[in-house]
Amino acid sequence: MVDPANTKLGRMLLDQISPAVMVLRTPLVEDSCRRNHLSLIEMLSPYSTFNNIDVPVRTASDQPYRLRKFKLRLFYNSDIRQRSTEAAKERLKQVITHAGDKEISDLCSPEAEIESVITMSAQELVPSWFQNFNKELIDAAAFSEHEAFDHPVACLVAVSTKDKDPIGKFVDLFNTTQLPHLLNDGSMDPKILKYYLLVHDNQEGMQEKATGILAEMRSTFGASDCRLLCINSSVDGTEEHQQNSWASHENSASNEKQFGCFLNKDDIEELRNTMHDFSSKHIIPLMELKIRVLNQQVSATRKGFRNQIKNLWWRKGKDDVPENPSAPMYTFNSTESQIRVLGDYAFMLRDYELALSNYRLISTDYKLDKALKHYAGVQEMMGLAYFMLDQSRKDAEYCMENAFTTYAKIGSSCGRNVTRCGIWWAEMLKARDQYKDAAGVYFRISGEEPLNSAVMLEQAAYCFLMSTPAMLRKYGFHLVLSGDLYKKCDQIKHAVRTYKGALSVFKGTAWSHIRDHVHFHIGKWYAILGMFDEGIKHVLEVLACGHQAKLTQELFLSEFFQIIQETGKIFEVLRLQLPVINFPSIKVVFEDHRTYASPAAANVEESLWQALEEDMTPSVAGLKSNWLDLQSKILPKKYKESNVCIAGEAIKVEVSFRNPLQIPISVSNVSLICKHSTECDKIDPASNGSLDEDKNDTGLRTVSVTGETSTDASFFDLSEVNISMQSGETVLVQLTVTPKVEGTLKLVGVRWKLSGSVIGICNFQSDIVRKKVAKGKRKPKKSLKDNLEFLVIKSLPRLEGTIHNLPQTVYTGDLRRLTMELRNPSKTPVKNLKMKINHPRFLDIADQEVMNLEFPTYLKKQAISSRSCTTLDASKTAKTVFMFPENIASSWQTPIKWPLWFRAAASGSISLCITIYYETEDVSSIIKYRTLRMHYNVEVLPSLEVSYRISPSPSRLHEFLVRMDATNRTSSQNFQVHQLSCVVDQWELALLQPMQPIGPNLSLGFLMAGQSLSCFFRLKNCKTRGSTEDKMSFAKGIADVRLVDSESSGLFDTSVSPFDLFHHQERLHQERHDKGDGNTVDFILIAESQDDSDAEPPRTAAEILSHYACHCRVGSSSPVWWSMDGPRSVNHDFSSGFCEINLNMTVYNSLEDAVSVRINTLDSLPRSNSITNTASVSGYEYGWHDASHLTDAKVTPDSMGGRVGKALSPESVSPFIWSGSCSTRINLEPLSSAEVPLQISVFCQGTFDLSNYSLQWNLLPGDGGDDGNESRVRSGSCHGRPYHITVLQKEQS
Repeated sequence: MVDPANTKLGRMLLDQISPAVMVLRTPLVEDSCRRNHLSLIEMLSPYSTFNNIDVPVRTASDQPYRLRKFKLRLFYNSDIRQRSTEAAKERLKQVITHAGDKEISDLCSPEAEIESVITMSAQELVPSWFQNFNKELIDAAAFSEHEAFDHPVACLVAVSTKDKDPIGKFVDLFNTTQLPHLLNDGSMDPKILKYYLLVHDNQEGMQEKATGILAEMRSTFGASDCRLLCINSSVDGTEEHQQNSWASHENSASNEKQFGCFLNKDDIEELRNTMHDFSSKHIIPLMELKIRVLNQQVSATRKGFRNQIKNLWWRKGKDDVPENPSAPMYTFNSTESQIRVLGDYAFMLRDYELALSNYRLISTDYKLDKALKHYAGVQEMMGLAYFMLDQSRKDAEYCMENAFTTYAKIGSSCGRNVTRCGIWWAEMLKARDQYKDAAGVYFRISGEEPLNSAVMLEQAAYCFLMSTPAMLRKYGFHLVLSGDLYKKCDQIKHAVRTYKGALSVFKGTAWSHIRDHVHFHIGKWYAILGMFDEGIKHVLEVLACGHQAKLTQELFLSEFFQIIQETGKIFEVLRLQLPVINFPSIKVVFEDHRTYASPAAANVEESLWQALEEDMTPSVAGLKSNWLDLQSKILPKKYKESNVCIAGEAIKVEVSFRNPLQIPISVSNVSLICKHSTECDKIDPASNGSLDEDKNDTGLRTVSVTGETSTDASFFDLSEVNISMQSGETVLVQLTVTPKVEGTLKLVGVRWKLSGSVIGICNFQSDIVRKKVAKGKRKPKKSLKDNLEFLVIKSLPRLEGTIHNLPQTVYTGDLRRLTMELRNPSKTPVKNLKMKINHPRFLDIADQEVMNLEFPTYLKKQAISSRSCTTLDASKTAKTVFMFPENIASSWQTPIKWPLWFRAAASGSISLCITIYYETEDVSSIIKYRTLRMHYNVEVLPSLEVSYRISPSPSRLHEFLVRMDATNRTSSQNFQVHQLSCVVDQWELALLQPMQPIGPNLSLGFLMAGQSLSCFFRLKNCKTRGSTEDKMSFAKGIADVRLVDSESSGLFDTSVSPFDLFHHQERLHQERHDKGDGNTVDFILIAESQDDSDAEPPRTAAEILSHYACHCRVGSSSPVWWSMDGPRSVNHDFSSGFCEINLNMTVYNSLEDAVSVRINTLDSLPRSNSITNTASVSGYEYGWHDASHLTDAKVTPDSMGGRVGKALSPESVSPFIWSGSCSTRINLEPLSSAEVPLQISVFCQGTFDLSNYSLQWNLLPGDGGDDGNESRVRSGSCHGRPYHITVLQKEQS
């Protein structure tokens, strides 16, 4: 640690614990001094402090030392008393008020960053007026009877030469009636040194009279104690001093006063010499002498073992009487007072060892006498002596702690002593870098007096900041506490200053509640001070306080509007936080070559539109080339990245406003802020087009009450929106700007008026970039999408399109005819119209001739037979882009109407995108073509759930059984199943048996909500081999089955549009990847929606529903089909021998190639005779079963061979054997069949499963082109199917 004398506490002790001098003067002396705007003490005080007096001093020891620094404290006799509580408070209030007025300029400075605050030194950080405030607190505890360092050492008596009878005046001034109370009640020694000063004012005459009076004084009072002081030697009173000794008084007085104006250099030198002689020749020698005398007395009476025992014995015999507050407990001539005087004199002459020894000696006496105030005072001085000696820190802190607690124990009468002790203790800890402990002491000092507590809490806050490490939260918290107390004492400037210091801690943190508290009160207090701009700036920070309670939000908002109202102005506020704007969601929608039929189309991702228009628009290379060639002739090169918009067409900006509060707010006059230039070079594209935010740091701009009129109003039209936002509500506002003339247009921002009081402004460019660009990273290059600058070109034709009668909600399978209408409001025609749809499975283009036909009646076979049939064109379905006829041109006179087919193919939310390409005939335009983008969302609800199961007929080779299950999945809608159609020509479909009505009032195939229906059909393969030219032929079968009982209801022709269009799409969508060699069939189920007033969605016309099931596999993947014929039950008399049963197997080749089939019969039984297990192993299954078994089965060569069970052991006897040939081979021509006879021998009665056989097939080599196809399966094996026969014992007759 540095020299204690050079620390702040060391300087405080030099200033506060130094010899006191009582000053007595006549009024004429004071008048002479007032010529210089100074009192006598004010004029002498600067020369009472000596930084290098260099006086030898010898106290108790024989070894002298030199005194370097010395100071005299001068007091008028009327001031030698403790101040009253009111006077002390007033003095403190004056210091604080003066400091607040002095630092008013700092209130407008921005808040310092906490990083820079931490690096500040104590001199830069701590306000300088703290020293004056602490001095006033210490002075308030002065002149106490238990301390001697405030007792006057000498008396300076000043009389003017103008006074009558100056000698008598000297005698009269030192009258006991005019002396302080402490000198009269016995607390202080009235016999003190008197120094007589004769003051002569040179403005009143020559010094001859003064010389005579001085001679008379010396003869009366002694030559050494008298002195003449001549002042005011300046003639005109305009003296200016280079070194102004009264600078401290200038701060508290008017600047018009010039201190020392009548004092010339000789007068200044005379003042200096007078005080120097008074100190060095009178005060210091007097104190030395008294120290030596008192030390001898104390040594004779109190020091030594004998004297200590005697003193202890005497004190134990004293009565325990507490201190009498009306009279001093110890008079000045008591031994205890003499020892205390000895210690204080030694301390003031820097002999700290002597002072400490006497303090220790008297401390025990005070403690035994229970003189707590005296004891605490001695402990306080012991701690200071330890500090100045730089000895034990522990002892010093113990003494200060002991003194502090003892003062506090006494009560409110020692409150000032508690404060003084705490201040010295805290400075002692700060000198040793114990800032955290010092903050605790300051906190303990803060008592009931709010003004004192405010200053102490602020000093504690700075101690927390200067701790290692810095305790930022405690620093900010204590500043807030201090600011609240300042406000209670009406010290608003200091409250603002402390709160701004706390704001540097809470700014940018998650402590939102305390940050809002600080901002709000700073703004409120600024408004009280009349600094409305600063107040508004801070209150703006708390407007979007969604985390606060509702009452707090109402308080913040009402205070904000009140401040605005008090100004009488309307402010424009940059980045007003209410309502909150979601910057990432800001969307700019404009139309260049891309136009949108609805806002929904503009919300679709651009990548989806680009993928849809890829086959329609010109190539990118060609487009870029044409663009740059023409652009270089019209525009400067720096505008090549600008967006393009059309004059007369609106640019839409979607801005999301959110009310973060729990209270409603009103937002009016919401509009865009734009800048327009008719020439390309008027607006610099390099600039960001932002508002000028740097001209006003507060972000506020005062406007007139009526607002401002845009100078660009003739160049574009702006829309205005008024919204009322409820608590927590988010509103998407669409703002538009419509340019009127060609040129350059910039979207600068958006503005609005909050509750009709303040105008908010959001700068798009700066705020969006601030959100998207991370701190410390390079700013990305501005993309075309984010560029808010537009090149406005001349007007172009723009198509408007809509699709009529497209429902928002439909049921699955719903089939409708829609009408698309295109209009061209412009008188300029367009050409080369094209159209493309993203989901042709749901929406497809119809032929123009169906426009005037009645739907769906004309789709029935009776209607089609009377006109030409429209079938599916393969070349048409292969094209994804529809070309409108060349003779069609859209003009403003005649709209285009074109039919479309819509079918709800699948349930869910369906997004339909339609884009229409067209070209303009204006060759001079930058834009050669435009596209109209249309978008619709359709919600498709489940209707009928249809499934099919196909299995071979157990009795016929070419027939299959089909089971159709239909379930109504709606909650309220009824459906009438109309017909089931088989699309492929080679199949013939018929009902297995006629359908029966399900009720008296319900027709066949009627399905109510939640109901299911099962129908059975016979499916026959009509594919045969012709007799001529060896070609395949198909017998045209009946493909449509009516499922209604009304003969008048005609069948729909599923081979015409739109059935064939959507059938083609469904075949592509439902295409199977594991086709194999089996045949497939497609089904179309047509149903009608029954009228139901409560149904959802509501019907708009007669509706039909079509459900497609494509690629339904028929039979097995094996090309060989067979069936077993024979008796199912036989009666035989086994007593005559075993039973022989003849069977017949029919084998059919379904391929168009010849195959070789080998039938192997096995005498052993399978491992399991279970019908279920056997059936599951078989490649074919009879009866109703899971269709997945059929469709998913795969046949590989010899794959079934391993399924044949192991032979029984020799001990077992088989109940039957195959008595025919064990292996039979046959060759089958394509699409032909053959019969193979079989025979079994049965040895006992029972029911037997004749599935222990297998069929192996191989393709025969031929002339077909498929011989070289390696991926084709050329052989396979099939296990026998279950065939059960029952043999019973024949009854004997």
